[in-house]
Amino acid sequence: MKTRILGTDGPALSTVGLGCNNFGSRVDRETSITVARAALDAGITHFDTAERYGEGLSEEYLGEALSGRRDEAVIATKFEPRPHGEPYVPGVLTKRIRTACEQSLRRLRTDRIDLYYQHYPDADAPIDETLEALAELVSTGKVLHVATSNVSSQQLREALDCASAKALPRFVGAQFEWNLIARDVETSLVPAATAGHVGIVPFYPLASGLLTGKYQHGEAFPAGSRFARSPERFALGATEENFDRVERLIAFSAAQGHSIIELAVSWLLAQPGVASVICGATSPEQVTVNAAAGNWTLNADQLVAVPV
Repeated sequence: MKTRILGTDGPALSTVGLGCNNFGSRVDRETSITVARAALDAGITHFDTAERYGEGLSEEYLGEALSGRRDEAVIATKFEPRPHGEPYVPGVLTKRIRTACEQSLRRLRTDRIDLYYQHYPDADAPIDETLEALAELVSTGKVLHVATSNVSSQQLREALDCASAKALPRFVGAQFEWNLIARDVETSLVPAATAGHVGIVPFYPLASGLLTGKYQHGEAFPAGSRFARSPERFALGATEENFDRVERLIAFSAAQGHSIIELAVSWLLAQPGVASVICGATSPEQVTVNAAAGNWTLNADQLVAVPV
């Protein structure tokens, strides 16, 4: 699988990454390890997890899966902000980040985190404290690159300005939801990231399954699917307008000799600034499909013709 540099000086990521958010929640230890090792065998080197996934089990299972093959992987994980409701006192967030890093290193069975994300911005702490704490981790070699996720375009610009003004490590990447259904970021975050030379890592490329064709308009959601398990969170996109859009995308893909999954991933990889697309999986079979999905290189005519 091809790799791309994240931003201007970030790590080289496989163009399709494995999202490990299912580990320790939807899938057990044995399955998690099998899926992660199948990803390595398929050429995926980019593994994305977080301390909150599976309440730490995702990191534990990933660390076990990569045992003996650590150097083949680029591990990305994320730290949480301070607990909601906890009053902000200078230094509290720094302590939170230090502790989170040590715990993640232990669970992942490694001596360094290749890409360390701010999972969400802290509601009250200044960005200076976040970046200074991350700079400390970078200086010790525990973290190699820093990044952010779930930020606004304004928050991203403020972080880049602060890093520049104080000569602190800058965010090399930004992770956010982006797919052929959810495209609001194209007028805000995407321009801010590209202008700041920040690499883009889209998540939910399949719109939580809507862009696979497994959901049918007017029919009950399949048992066990995200839409069935958490309709208040994931099924908001199950509108008549979006189902019509999916039908057009399926027809377009088929006319090109490809699946809608291939279109969803390859379309993102055709966008400027995108380094890697995170695809979750709960089985080795899904890993195989996802790994192959980015192999279609859409030409200029096809990109213009993709239905909106």
